[in-house]
Amino acid sequence: MSYLEVSENSSRSGVVLKVRVRPRASRDEVAGAMEGALKIRLCAPAVENQANEAKSSVRILGGERARTKRVEIVGVTRQQVMNLLQMEA
Repeated sequence: MSYLEVSENSSRSGVVLKVRVRPRASRDEVAGAMEGALKIRLCAPAVENQANEAKSSVRILGGERARTKRVEIVGVTRQQVMNLLQMEA
């Protein structure tokens, strides 16, 4: 299993991590870690700004137009993210 960089953001009760997104996959899934980022496969195609403008507990902090993005997820802990990764292994 590759190393995943996850930092806690205690001021907003969440975590900050990198994700590597693969659009147009055959199914939605967490596919492990790669180069410090969580690999995510999504069935949906990449559509200009639609995911970036969605209001949710996930906020894109950097890499809006790139496959590798830096995101903040509110309402989860670092341990929950690491447990998810181990479940997918």
